[in-house]
Amino acid sequence: MHPRISRFPFLWLLGMAIWAHAQAGPPPSGAAQASPQYPPAQTQQAPDQGTQPAQPGAQQGQQQGEEPTQNQAGVFVFKKQVEEVILHATVVDERGRLVTNLNRSAFQVFEDGKPAQITSFRHEDIPVALGIIIDNSGSMRDKRPAVNSASLNLVRASNPQDQVFVVNFNDEYWLDQDYTSDVAKLKEALEHIESRGGTALYDAVIASADHLKKSAQLDKRVLLVVTDGEDNVSRESLEQAVRRLSDEGGPTVYAIGILSEHNKRARRALQALSEQTGGIAFFPKDASEVEAISQAVARDIRNQYTIGFKKDPNAGYGYRTIKVAARAPGYKSLQVRTINGYFAGQERASNQ
Repeated sequence: MHPRISRFPFLWLLGMAIWAHAQAGPPPSGAAQASPQYPPAQTQQAPDQGTQPAQPGAQQGQQQGEEPTQNQAGVFVFKKQVEEVILHATVVDERGRLVTNLNRSAFQVFEDGKPAQITSFRHEDIPVALGIIIDNSGSMRDKRPAVNSASLNLVRASNPQDQVFVVNFNDEYWLDQDYTSDVAKLKEALEHIESRGGTALYDAVIASADHLKKSAQLDKRVLLVVTDGEDNVSRESLEQAVRRLSDEGGPTVYAIGILSEHNKRARRALQALSEQTGGIAFFPKDASEVEAISQAVARDIRNQYTIGFKKDPNAGYGYRTIKVAARAPGYKSLQVRTINGYFAGQERASNQ
C-alpha cells in the first residue's frame, strides 16, 4: 500500500514520530511571459539512504561563502552565509539553443537595478532535489500513462544522484513517494492513479515547495508540474503560490499544461509560476508530446550555471528584483533565465 500523506494526517503522524523518537532515546554516534507582482504535502520522512548526495568532491565542491557540515545522517551539506544569494541560470542564444561554454566574466548580476558582486560561479551538472507533481483529477485518466512514462524517462536522463519525490493531486495532494532515485519506487508512486475530484494545483505546488525547503538535502531544487486543467478547489490563490515560490532559495518550476486553446486562465497561471522562478511553461497539443518536453527539461536542468552574488546589505527586507545579463564573443544576443526576484529574509533551510 502506498503511504499517502496529506495536511491533516501529517500532524498526527508527526506527533507519533516525535513520541517514538523520545522513547528510543539518543541515537548512537556514528515558454511564455508573465510578470507577477507578488510573488502544504508536508512531511519529514527521511530520504532513501541510496539517494543521499555524495560527500564534497568534484561535483559537490565547496563554493565561496559555504561551509561544509555534517547532518545527523552523516551527509555533508553546504551552509551559505546569509549575505550570498545563489542563482541557477539557463542561457540560450537568439535561436533558443542552450549555451554552455561561458565563463564567469560573461555574466553581470543586478539586484534592484544595481550591479551586484558575483561571489561564486560554477558550471557543472550538480544533483537536484526534484518534485514531480502530477494532476490526478478525472480528466487526466487517459493522459496518465504517457505522462508517467515521460516522468520516469526524465529521471533516467537526469543526474543519478538526484533526489526525487512524487506528489499526486486532485482536490487534495498526496506524497506518494518521498525522496528516492529508485525508478521502481517512482514508477509505483506514479501509477497510484485515482482520477477523480477537482484540481488543487496551487495547494499542491505550495506544499511541495515547503517540502523542499524543510527536508531537501540538496541546494538546487526543481518542481515539475503536469496538469490538464484550471485550479478550481485550492485553499490558496495563484498570488500566494507565486509569493511562496519567491522566497529565497525557492525552486525552479517547469510546467506542462495539456490544455485546450480556450483555457487562457490556466495558461496564465502556469506561465506565472514558471516565469517567476526561471523555469518554462510548455503547452503541448496532447499527451504524446510530453515525452519530448521531459527530455528538454532534463537537458535544461543539467546545463545551468550556478551563480552566487552578494546581497545589498543596506536594502533591508522585502522583495528584490533580479536580472542577469550575459555577453560573449561570437554571440549576437544571449538570454538568461533565472528568478525574477526574491523576498530577502526568507532564508533557505539547509537541513540544520
